[in-house]
Amino acid sequence: PAAPLVAQEAGHPRFHARGAQHAGLAELHQHRALRMAREAHERGELVMAGASGDPVDSALFVFHADSPDVAERFVASDPYVQQGLVLTWRIQPWNVVIGGKA
Repeated sequence: PAAPLVAQEAGHPRFHARGAQHAGLAELHQHRALRMAREAHERGELVMAGASGDPVDSALFVFHADSPDVAERFVASDPYVQQGLVLTWRIQPWNVVIGGKA
């Protein structure tokens, strides 16, 4: 995917990564993926993340970073991506309209 332009909102750049999950062996990689997300959150890079759909078929991750590189590195090391369970994703600037520092 092409890298987005850096967008800033009150000096707090954010990017979001959205991926579509392929049905299959997702549960085998869940623990590693959750650990990776928790570590990114503890470092202050990952603001929030969650899955959507019923059954789950996609996820959204919001990063706090000066460039899309943080989100790109996260996606590249994501076990779902590495194992071919997430086949497509997109990294784009996230412009906060309501929600303060979230």
